[in-house]
Amino acid sequence: MTCPTPAAVRLRGLRAAYGGTTVLTEVTADVPAHRVTALVGPNGSGKSTLLGVIAGIHTPMAGTVQRTHAERPALVVQRSAVPDTLPVTVRDTVAMGRWARLGTWRRPTAADRAVTDECLERLGITDLAPRPLGSLSGGQRQRALIAQGLAQRSDLLLLDEPAAGLDADADAMITALLDEVSANGTTVVHATHDAQAALRADHRIRIEHGRIAAAEPSRHLSRPRVPVPGSRTP
Repeated sequence: MTCPTPAAVRLRGLRAAYGGTTVLTEVTADVPAHRVTALVGPNGSGKSTLLGVIAGIHTPMAGTVQRTHAERPALVVQRSAVPDTLPVTVRDTVAMGRWARLGTWRRPTAADRAVTDECLERLGITDLAPRPLGSLSGGQRQRALIAQGLAQRSDLLLLDEPAAGLDADADAMITALLDEVSANGTTVVHATHDAQAALRADHRIRIEHGRIAAAEPSRHLSRPRVPVPGSRTP
């Protein structure tokens, strides 16, 4: 199942398991570059596993994943995947997004701190920076994790239910943010149960029982979108 724009990720014949159970079978699809793709499907259909495979942290049993992006993928997990007892502040959490670029034992630079500050501000959580992550509400924590993902400045951003638990205003802000990020050269893939969020995406991949049930572009996907050269909008 192909898309009418260049593909950032090509999945061919993927088969993957979770906890000893096969959850993805013969998954073949393309993810369009510089667009927002929504992964939709019921709970247990394999959306989170597919994100892990695309991110390179979950090894498939069979099939291939071809990524054409230049940067290491950034994966934003669900807030429930982060324990309340983790002894870090919100600022620490967002700053972790810079670790992959820092390498072993390197201290954050002024530029790294500026990126952290920018992402905190972009998600509207600057005032929460000194607070322990575990003290936040579910929606606040989700914003912190999204800010961490943006701080990686990757050209492939993967999010697992990014708007889950957020109110309508925050949901709208996240949707606008993902559109802005993709317009500036980042490929975005997010799993969602929100039908409206899926409709607003440029491209949709529906998974049922571990298989691709449909892969379809929105009507406006064929319109050209020119990324801003060299930009990465946090």
